[in-house]
This record gives sequence, structure tokens and C-alpha cells, in this order.
Amino acid sequence: MGWLLCLPEFLILCHSFSGTFLSTSRADTCFTAMQVVRFQDLGHLGYREAWDYQTSLHRALVDNKLNNRTLPAGSFPQDHYFLVVEHPPVYTLGKSGSMNNLLLNETELTERGIEYYPINRGGDITYHGPGQIVGYPILDLECFFTDVHRYVRNIEEVIIRTLADYGLESCRIKDYTGVWLPPASSGLPYPTPESIPAPGKMDALFDQKYRKICAIGVHLSRWVTLHGFAFNINTDLKYFDYIVPCGIADPDKTVTSLARELGHPVDTQEVGARLKKHFCDVFECELALF
Repeated sequence: MGWLLCLPEFLILCHSFSGTFLSTSRADTCFTAMQVVRFQDLGHLGYREAWDYQTSLHRALVDNKLNNRTLPAGSFPQDHYFLVVEHPPVYTLGKSGSMNNLLLNETELTERGIEYYPINRGGDITYHGPGQIVGYPILDLECFFTDVHRYVRNIEEVIIRTLADYGLESCRIKDYTGVWLPPASSGLPYPTPESIPAPGKMDALFDQKYRKICAIGVHLSRWVTLHGFAFNINTDLKYFDYIVPCGIADPDKTVTSLARELGHPVDTQEVGARLKKHFCDVFECELALF
């Protein structure tokens, strides 16, 4: 088993919509040992196969908790996992989503080679496909912190730090989960709803919109996480034209990719390496290859 060394950071600079703040991240846990998270790159894998696999790992963590229910949380060994994968084209619809946000019928999906799955995560409809890094952290949060909002903010922070490595400023938007690129400082007037074409379309005002580069949708059972994030690297953005991404139809918001923002294709393996480093730093854990 190989090890990825990540140095602990006991003081984290956290970003929020309202500003920045410093927080120590160990005070609310019941142990001092750094958690080990088993990392696995699944390569190119169909959504159903990946879903079944992460569900089996999730079930094992929950079962371990049930088998040790008489012990204090965090006092017994627990396996954690961080899976990354690239899927063939697929749309997934969260349990609170609307089918009206899928703009293709079954025949049109088949003609374009796109799969579709309704699933048990939060959020609305999103796209997974080639050129994305899809991440599935399967963590027992009782070994880290018991705060689902902090968990989502941590995932956002991992992406924000990775984008900063490429010289890109990114942000959170209040009430909109995920990571966004702010409107470019072009000196042009801020776009009005009447002046902006439909979200997802490439247009002259593209850079003046808030541009979502990473979608996040999670599910928790007994504080064990499931599902995760989709980070657009070299993603073909045309697939977002066939849905209302994340159910967000605001005319000042659209979807982007790292390649679109940088103006050239990006080495996905390099992005993945940076992502793993920041995951270790933000979650204060070590990654073990398995």
C-alpha cells in the first residue's frame, strides 16, 4: 500500500460568502489521531457501476458503526474513502429535483448516448462526463466533525484552492451550493436579465456571468457521506445546454470549465494531484492508496 504524505494544518483559513475567518478544526472532535482516507482512482467507469461500488463502501461504514453502537463515536477504527472517477455522459437528478429541468426525452437521450439516473443525493439535475473529475468522499463525519454545512464548505474550499493554483479567483454564492467564477472585470456594464441569453449558451457576455465550475450534491446516513462533487476540467459544455443545470435558470449564471477559463486544455492528472493535496490540507487527513 502506497502513502500520499499530507502535512497537517491545525489552523485553516476559511472563506465564506460574507468574508474570511480563522478556525481551528480539531476542537470539536473526540480524538487526536489524524484520520487516514483510502484513495482510489476508478478511471473511466459507468455511473451505475460507480454508484453500486460507492454504495457498498458506504454500507460497510454504516454497518461498522452499528456493530460498535455501544462505543463512543470516533473511538473505534473506521475506514474512510475518497474515490475519483470519470463517467461516460450521464445526467443525474437529485431527490429534490424536477424532471422539467431535463430538456431531452428518452429517445433524444439515447440518440446522444447519454444515460439518466434519479438518485438519492440532494440538489437538482447535473451532468457527469468525459473531461470531469468526479469525486466521491465516503467519510464518517463523526471522526471529523458533525456539521453537514461545514462538510460542503470544505469540499468547496478544496476546489477553491485548486483553482487558485491556476491563478483563478473563485467564490461561493449565498444560497447556491458549489464553486463559481465571478463576473470578469471587463469595464462593461453589469448585464441585465434582458441582455443575457439563456444559461449554458456560449455568447459575448459569457464572462460577465457567474460561472459554475464545480457542482456538489451529497447524502448522509448516520453521518456517513455519499455522492460528492463534479469538477469541470476539459468538459464539453454543450451537454449543459440540454438541462437546466442544478435547476438554476438565473440569466446571470452559467456553467464553465477550467479549460474554458484558461483558454487551453488542462492535464487532468495534474489537477487531480493538486486536488488530493488540498483535500488532505482541508480535511486534515492522510490519503492511502488502495
